[in-house]
Amino acid sequence: MEAPINRIQLSQTAKDQLTKLKRSTKIEQWNILCRWAFCRSLAEPTIPSPVPIPADSNVEMSWRVFGGEMSDILLIALKQRCYNDNLGTDKETLATQFRLHLHRGIGYLAGDPNIKKIEDLVLLGLS
Repeated sequence: MEAPINRIQLSQTAKDQLTKLKRSTKIEQWNILCRWAFCRSLAEPTIPSPVPIPADSNVEMSWRVFGGEMSDILLIALKQRCYNDNLGTDKETLATQFRLHLHRGIGYLAGDPNIKKIEDLVLLGLS
C-alpha cells in the first residue's frame, strides 16, 4: 500500500513529550511510542482540531519505520477513520489527518498522569 506521507517530522513540542515518555516507559524507539500515540488518538471519538503543526524538531522517520510490520494495518485504520469522519481518503487528507492524530496522541499520552511505566501503556490498550 502506498503511504500517505513519505517522511514524518515531529514538532519540537512532540519531541519533548516523547522524551518524557521515553524516560517513564523505558521505550527507547520513537517509532514505537508514535504508534501508541497514533492509536490512542484514533480511539478518540472526536476529530482532531485542525491546528498548524510545525515540523521543527530533528526527529524524523519514514512511514515504514513509523509503522514497521503494522504499516499497512495503520494505514487502513487511518483511511477508515477518515472515511468515518466524512473527510475523504485522498493522499493530502490522509497526510494531514495522520499528522493531527499523531501529535494529538502524543499529547494525550504525555499528559496522562497514569502513564508511569510500560505496563501503564499496556493497561491503556486493554481498557
